[in-house]
Amino acid sequence: MKAQKILVTGPTGQVALPLSLALAADNEVWGAARFSDAAARERLEEAGVRCVVVDLDKGDFSSLPDDFDYVLNLAVSKTADGDFDYDLRANGESTGLLMSHCRKSKAFLHCSTTGVYQADGHRVFQESDALGDNHRVLAETYSIAKISAEVVARYACREFGLPTTIARLCVPYGSNGGWPWYHLEMMRGGVPVPVHTNRPSRYTPIHEDDIIAMVPGLLDIASVPSTTLNWAGQEQVSIEEWCGYMGELTGLEPKFQYTDNVLESVQCDTRLLCERVGPAKVNWKDGFRAMLETRAPELLQRG
Repeated sequence: MKAQKILVTGPTGQVALPLSLALAADNEVWGAARFSDAAARERLEEAGVRCVVVDLDKGDFSSLPDDFDYVLNLAVSKTADGDFDYDLRANGESTGLLMSHCRKSKAFLHCSTTGVYQADGHRVFQESDALGDNHRVLAETYSIAKISAEVVARYACREFGLPTTIARLCVPYGSNGGWPWYHLEMMRGGVPVPVHTNRPSRYTPIHEDDIIAMVPGLLDIASVPSTTLNWAGQEQVSIEEWCGYMGELTGLEPKFQYTDNVLESVQCDTRLLCERVGPAKVNWKDGFRAMLETRAPELLQRG
């Protein structure tokens, strides 16, 4: 992607920050967020991203242009106290209002999550599988708010004739951190990593380099009605496996706490992604090592 005018919502987030920085090298990138993190905003602006303060809860996008070529909706709201009214408004309603404002765009990419699937043991989820309140034990409003946002995106896609891709992301990680990084921090602090009793807890992680590389393809397949697919790697990896591997690299010994009060496995089928966009190329072990090389080189040296 070059010489395109692109809007990224939530550009200070774990996934959106490296994506925004990468796109800004060859495109006119705008970022919309609250920008409560001044350092993150400064980093984006230094890279050429035009940062505009927008409150998704209010759904007012009048401070933004309406002539973007592409829109990447990566913002997410998860209130700590489980405020459903707020989170449905900030995730669901705001998606529709944003799509209305940007209805002239060539394509709209809505980032969803594999956390929308109904937990089902060690099932490898396909896009047509049942949806449910997967994340209630971890984040009370998350799954329902993300499902509501998908529904709104599907409606707005048809209402405005805006080609849309809904991509369900699974365990993103990389130089900007991610869930496995938090597990390493727990290992460093001697804190047991929680794992569901229906073990092993398996997921389908994807490195940020693959996320960045796949965005043009995800936009290319945007359609009316919308296209929905899983956005992940091809390797099913358990928490126990990746903690064990990080232990090999660092010399830290992972400890596990088996409990029902944590997420079950959420692994997904990526055949549709591979057919329509292409496969992930970063092997999970290479990706985890690269994450540690960037974020904790001192632990690698010790290991």
